[in-house]
Amino acid sequence: MKLENVVFEEIEIGQSAMRIRQVQLSDIQGLGMLSDAESLDHLAKEHASNIAFQDAVVQGTWTAAQISALISSQLPGPGAVYLSQDLKFALPVVVGDVITTKVTVIDKNLQHGSLIIDCQCSNQRKEEVVFGIATVRAPTEKVCFDIKPTNQAAINTVC
Repeated sequence: MKLENVVFEEIEIGQSAMRIRQVQLSDIQGLGMLSDAESLDHLAKEHASNIAFQDAVVQGTWTAAQISALISSQLPGPGAVYLSQDLKFALPVVVGDVITTKVTVIDKNLQHGSLIIDCQCSNQRKEEVVFGIATVRAPTEKVCFDIKPTNQAAINTVC
């Protein structure tokens, strides 16, 4: 698999990228381990009922990570630097939901080489579950990564 960035000068207002992913129980368990959280109300139905949801609720950081992954892998891609993010969590996401994440460039700051990116996540019912704005410094040099099945990346600066 080849991962290639989009440099600042190539990016246009209105340009977007999208990814779709179904939430698995292993996703939230892994995130719980990363954060060293023992918040079982996110991990099991019986605990989720204590917080007024019927299914295992996904941590908001999982959905935010989908936005981060899209920005770092596709638009602008490798070499992007996150400067800020402001997100609103509108609805809960539960295990089994199919989340469509879309990012769209809404402004370019020529002086700072940064982008203002509209971020949206919606579920399989087309309900917006997370939305907000990210500010990202776009890369100025083209880079490519060849991702091997072993998850090792080889950097190739000539794309």
